[in-house]
Amino acid sequence: MEPFSQVELQLAARNHGMPLEALRYPLTPAGLHYLLIHYDIPAVDPEAFRLTVGGHVARPLTLSLDDLRARDAVEVEMTLECAGNGRALLPDPRPLSQPWLAEAIGNAAWRGVPLAPLLEEAGPADDAVEVVFTGLDEGVEAGERQFYERSLTLAEATAGDALLAYEMNGQPLLPQHGYPLRLVVPGWYGMASVKWLTRITAVSEPFTGYQQTPAYHFRRDEDDPGEPVTRIVPRALMVPPGIAGFPERERTLDAGPTTIEGRAWSGWAPVEAVEVSVDGGESWTEAELEPARGRWGWRGWRFAWDATPGIHLLLCRARDAAGNAQPDEAAWNVGGYTNNGIQRVEVTVG
Repeated sequence: MEPFSQVELQLAARNHGMPLEALRYPLTPAGLHYLLIHYDIPAVDPEAFRLTVGGHVARPLTLSLDDLRARDAVEVEMTLECAGNGRALLPDPRPLSQPWLAEAIGNAAWRGVPLAPLLEEAGPADDAVEVVFTGLDEGVEAGERQFYERSLTLAEATAGDALLAYEMNGQPLLPQHGYPLRLVVPGWYGMASVKWLTRITAVSEPFTGYQQTPAYHFRRDEDDPGEPVTRIVPRALMVPPGIAGFPERERTLDAGPTTIEGRAWSGWAPVEAVEVSVDGGESWTEAELEPARGRWGWRGWRFAWDATPGIHLLLCRARDAAGNAQPDEAAWNVGGYTNNGIQRVEVTVG
């Protein structure tokens, strides 16, 4: 595989994944939750901050943080994953972007204002087809100066559990996680959950901003218009067992009874099964699933293993209730999106 570029190293220094040993925590501490920032963290004065809801609506709204906090609040536990998770594991040519391995993940409790009632209050016009969400983070991409913007169809925005979050795990949002307000869209990859949210706009035509299209599309080549990336496909990850070497992080484990544990999730349907292999995929055994943590949070699993001396290749894979299952290897695409190929962890048992 070709060396990582200066661009990729800069991105990797600014952003970070969740250490896989943090899969042990039901809720990911905010400082360990994966982080991807496209441009810069904007400076926000909370006293002057306003959220506007406008465009093709009957009753435009302008709301301060106090206005938002005074409204009925809900809390949603949700697993959030970057659409590019696993990008660096795809075969060459490697897509040039944040070089994620498998750690672009986190599970947090988000508290804030439900989106659907807010949109209903604003009263979308009959010709409104989509809702555009604009963040305060501004930059240049593909030669275009822009704010980070994404859209949902009106049906998607009003039918699910999306909310405007001002708290994460019981605390105000940290600056890097979108303080003071962000959109959170359960079940969707992280690109939909716009941070530093400042404007919601109902529009009468499909939104074509850069982060909506051509970005975040499955494309076989540069000329392929592709299909949009939407919901999270199934994935299981294990806590790498034993202890790690430095810097290569080879795994070493004492022989005898041990427990392999991890988490699994899917944005399409609840996780139905996790299977584990300790022989490189020659045979598979179902793991024990923990009770589900609501619809949108990840699900814990455990597998008892009597580890015998030697080198073992451990694998895990998930399947959801809609029949979606992890492939052995994910298909290559231009953006390197949704690589949910099976995790492989080599362990030396002694």
